[in-house]
Amino acid sequence: MPERIRRRSLTDTALWVWGAVVFVFLFLPIAVIVLYSFNNGRLLASFDELGVQAYVSGLQNDVIIASVMTSLKAATGTALLATVLGTFGGIALARATKGAKWPVLLTALLALTLVTPEVVDGIAMLPWFVTLGVDAGLTPFNNGLFRLVIAHTAFSTAIVTFIIRARMAGIDSSLEEAAEDLGATKWRSFRDVTLPLAGPGILAGALMAFTLSLDNTILSSFVQQPGYTPWPVYIFSAVRVALRPEVAAISTAMLVLTLLALALVGLVLKRSGNSSSQIVKTMAGS
Repeated sequence: MPERIRRRSLTDTALWVWGAVVFVFLFLPIAVIVLYSFNNGRLLASFDELGVQAYVSGLQNDVIIASVMTSLKAATGTALLATVLGTFGGIALARATKGAKWPVLLTALLALTLVTPEVVDGIAMLPWFVTLGVDAGLTPFNNGLFRLVIAHTAFSTAIVTFIIRARMAGIDSSLEEAAEDLGATKWRSFRDVTLPLAGPGILAGALMAFTLSLDNTILSSFVQQPGYTPWPVYIFSAVRVALRPEVAAISTAMLVLTLLALALVGLVLKRSGNSSSQIVKTMAGS
């Protein structure tokens, strides 16, 4: 018995050490970028002295600010549109009649959206936007910001749908049926019962859509237009020349914004009464 306990203790220690090594490997590059964002030198790779000059220079750079604002606007538009579509889709899937075929088809379509490489999505969307904007004369599709919102929404809607479906799947539908039995219309039952119950999932989905759009690089590089270059595409272009400390500074600020959004998601779900395991499942959309 002591030998078995000793072996189990060694196994647990080895797994803990291995897990720590993996986390260090994954997050050490991010920590390095955060550290180098306080570099007062001219080049990112040449660390001169600690300071906040990189943040000051970044905030005074009109090109950088324009790209950040493009990303924030696209992320906000994506969050709004994907949340509306994903809310209806998630509730419909959670309340679908057992045995119906359309929920299976819709789930498969959304899953296909998630597993399709973004390169394929970008190659497909670019000529489609050109056809709609130029050939069909639909001028909104000639706007770079509009293109970014539509392209990001096509991907984010699937995430929001699965998150809200996971949220609603754990809620008894008899609450909505009771409201209707008491005389509430379908719309009032949806407005006063279903939406409040789905509220934490809706907020979580909106913030996830926001962060996914904020970090999107591959799809954005295909559909973006001059004057509407999002921040990730700007960084990708800057890598080809030489990274400056202000790029690391603004990237750090965007990282903090993303972490705050994710923390807000967890806080909302926690206050709604969800356990830690339920929060993880909701964030994963399962």
